[in-house]
Amino acid sequence: MSVPAPGRLAGRVAVVTGAGDGIGRGVARRFAAEGARVLVAELNAESGAAVARELADEFGAEARFVRTDVTDKAQVHGMVAAAVEAWGAVDVLVNNAWGAGTVSRVETKTDEQLARGFAMGYYGPLWAMQAAFPHMKERGWGRVINMCSLNGVNAHMGTLEYNSAKEALRTLTRTAAREWAPTGVVVNAICPGAKSAAFRRMASEHPEIEAAADRANPMGRLGDPETDIAPVAVFLASEDARYLTGNTLFADGGAHINGVAWTPDLDGEQ
Repeated sequence: MSVPAPGRLAGRVAVVTGAGDGIGRGVARRFAAEGARVLVAELNAESGAAVARELADEFGAEARFVRTDVTDKAQVHGMVAAAVEAWGAVDVLVNNAWGAGTVSRVETKTDEQLARGFAMGYYGPLWAMQAAFPHMKERGWGRVINMCSLNGVNAHMGTLEYNSAKEALRTLTRTAAREWAPTGVVVNAICPGAKSAAFRRMASEHPEIEAAADRANPMGRLGDPETDIAPVAVFLASEDARYLTGNTLFADGGAHINGVAWTPDLDGEQ
């Protein structure tokens, strides 16, 4: 009788934020398939618990759900502590969580919108990295994967708080990579071009965006979270990425090559 080969992440402990849907769910599923123990950190209790169950049922993975609002520092620290309590380590941290933003012009953005964008897209990942790093450093091994965005790279219209927070996160990624390089902890970013949960919410309010985004992509489509984006995260979480740090990987069907001309009609938007 043949024994199945262990997965690329066998025995690793991974924390994935925003894992209840979209890219986070896709990453959590691929990690589980590769043998990781997965902590599903998600604000929506129903979807988060459902993903944890499916990881166990479909892949036989050790999985736990912890309800987490990444804009709350105490909850972010609690998320990391829960993984350590359950499995004694945090080997891989994927900062993916994002909530719905508002499509509107720069001059109409409020302080509250910008503050929430940075709390979710920058401070949440920072707090998670600060909490996870001591555990990774102690073991001399760690992987941090920050989900950034082409929106910031290409300066897409209408999403200032998202663009700004994600570009700040890329700067954090590079700075931490430089400082942590001697410790065995590598830090990289993915800019995905995929129909994430946030994208689907935006497309439901602006249906023209989805068709336009597909047409503008060099491959003619936005990616699938599980089959197009998650495998890149598996690579970055694996031993194969041990000499790769401070990089941005564009998993986007080539959309970054010449930029994507996305010019939604913002007349009348608030």
